[in-house]
Amino acid sequence: MSDFFSFKLASIHGTPDVLGALKGRVILAVNVASECGLTPQYAGLQELQNDLVDERFTVVGFPCNQFGAQEPGTEKEIAAFCTERFGVTFPMSKKIEVNGPSRDALYAWLTDAAQGHAGDIEWNFEKFLISHDGRVLKRYPPTVKPQDYGVLQDIAEALEQAAL
Repeated sequence: MSDFFSFKLASIHGTPDVLGALKGRVILAVNVASECGLTPQYAGLQELQNDLVDERFTVVGFPCNQFGAQEPGTEKEIAAFCTERFGVTFPMSKKIEVNGPSRDALYAWLTDAAQGHAGDIEWNFEKFLISHDGRVLKRYPPTVKPQDYGVLQDIAEALEQAAL
C-alpha cells in the first residue's frame, strides 16, 4: 500500500472501511486499550478530537490486546466502555494486532523502515501523526500525552501544510 488511507480495516462497529472516509484529514493514529495505566489518555484524545474536528483532523483508535492483555473485551464492549467512560466519538477499528506474525498490514506499514519510524510498537497508546496525504510524519512513545506541546505543535504544522 502506498499511503495510510489505502488500508481497508473494519470499524469497531463493523463497517468495512474506517480509513477510506478520512482521506484528506490529518490523523493521530493510536493503538488503545481499556485496562491500561495509560487508558486515561482517551480523555486527551477525545479533547483533541473535539477541538480540531472542524480543522480536518481526526483521532483514530486501534484496539489491541497484545500488551498485558489490557484490551480483553469484544468490539461491542470496547465501544461501550469508550463511549460511557470517556465520551469517545472518534473512529475506531476492530481489534487488531500491532506486533508479531499476526500484525495487521496497516501496522506493518506504519512500523516499516520505509516510513521512517521503524520498530515494534512499545506499548498501548503509541501514536503516529499522519499527513493529509497519508504519509507518516511523526511517531510518539506511549507516555507522550495527546496535549503535550510537541504533539500539538506537530499537529498544527500538519494542518497548516494540509491547507496549502
